[in-house]
Amino acid sequence: MPLVRTIINLDSSDKSWLDRKAQQAGVPMAELVRRAVRRLRQEEEGSFDKILKQTSGLWRQGDGLAYQRRVREQWR
Repeated sequence: MPLVRTIINLDSSDKSWLDRKAQQAGVPMAELVRRAVRRLRQEEEGSFDKILKQTSGLWRQGDGLAYQRRVREQWR
């Protein structure tokens, strides 16, 4: 997959920290940012899937859509 260039603004302390971490890891700073974005994306997408699996099948009181419509009618 081709990379897309993106410009971001960072606090000077965050930039210094990234530079140090990149040097310690022996990778470019941009690679650390890519890894961080990937990790955040995996956590966020994974947590949604996890919640769906955990809550699937909890409603056992008939047609959930019919219930929602009935309750929402009371709001009018």
